[in-house]
Amino acid sequence: MLITGGRVLVDSGTYLEDGAVLIEGDSISAVGPREQIVQQAAADVPHFAFDGTVLPGLIDAHVHLAFDGGPDPVSTLQDSTDEVLFEDMRRRAEQLLLSGVTTARDLGDRGGLALRLAAEINDRRTPGPRIVSAGTPATTVGGHCHFLGGEVAGEAEIRDLVRRNLAAGAGVIKAMVTGGGLTKDGPKSHQSQFTAEELTALVDEAHMAGVPVAAHAHGADGITAAVEAGVDTIEHCTWMTSGGLDFRQDVVKQIIDRGITVCPAVSPHWQMLPRIFGEERAAAMFDLVRRMADAGVRLVAGTDAGVQRAGFDGLVPALSFYSHLGLANVSIIDMATSEAATALGLGSTTGRIAPGYRADLLLVDGNPLSDLGALKDVRAVFASGLRHEPNAAADPFGGSR
Repeated sequence: MLITGGRVLVDSGTYLEDGAVLIEGDSISAVGPREQIVQQAAADVPHFAFDGTVLPGLIDAHVHLAFDGGPDPVSTLQDSTDEVLFEDMRRRAEQLLLSGVTTARDLGDRGGLALRLAAEINDRRTPGPRIVSAGTPATTVGGHCHFLGGEVAGEAEIRDLVRRNLAAGAGVIKAMVTGGGLTKDGPKSHQSQFTAEELTALVDEAHMAGVPVAAHAHGADGITAAVEAGVDTIEHCTWMTSGGLDFRQDVVKQIIDRGITVCPAVSPHWQMLPRIFGEERAAAMFDLVRRMADAGVRLVAGTDAGVQRAGFDGLVPALSFYSHLGLANVSIIDMATSEAATALGLGSTTGRIAPGYRADLLLVDGNPLSDLGALKDVRAVFASGLRHEPNAAADPFGGSR
């Protein structure tokens, strides 16, 4: 497949005007000026030509395909059989893909269904983004998201759960370091769930296998414990305490020094938060993300898709949150492409448009570096070289390879 565009995003904030991308199989074989790449392409290679922007496919670093994004996702999950749930997850994955997401990190599902779906997508049996799945998240007995089946007590059980997830093919291990609002009658969001020894055991077991650890952590104490245990990403990172918020500069410095990435997991409907938490508290929470960014914390984009009010087409609306904070469009796009790929351990295979990288591409009308809203105007999505068009009535795999 030969793709020619008005501009191709070849590096952070850098366009190649009147460029072209040549795809062979599932990979990019060449990138360069249109005239040069057209000459390299065989005469019978299909050609997709348009005047907009070609950029790397987007990455949503925090989704839950097992949840439906409705008012009570937990009840909906519990009322679904595995087969009904799996069919719903297929549709959600396709929705992610058609919104421009070519890689998604699923941070907790039931019964390994996300791993099963990832295999189907990888084998090209169903359309969707590449899924990096955590499998069953580790939590305490009765802890946050215990209904997903990952209740553990003590270091031995924690190591056993990690091993089972790894054996099933997990590409990340998820630890519920603190409570969360999704679990009724569970620990509060600010409350820690594991001992230091238990967290260390979890991280050690994952890292021995070369797999990163993602820590769900709202509470300031939990964030501190996760950093000390050596996790790779911190999800939410809202610095909550029983009485408010506690932004710990010394811990922020450790996050930076240790190369830990933070995924705030911003809802597509973030503008509603002042109504939920109150204007003053919401402004304070927003300011904490700005302070982390200003301090030099590496942030990546994620939506927590599947929880309340978070659908599977919401990454671009969620990115507007960072515009609200004052971040430049170039930084925001990096957060959803190259930086996210690095955080997921995929920095050498996706997140950039370069020879040898997977052919994960998003084609949009307009110029997203000057207008982030242009990311909504999707013309086509290429995932591992397969073309998908949101408005096309073609076959489910988008036609040309």
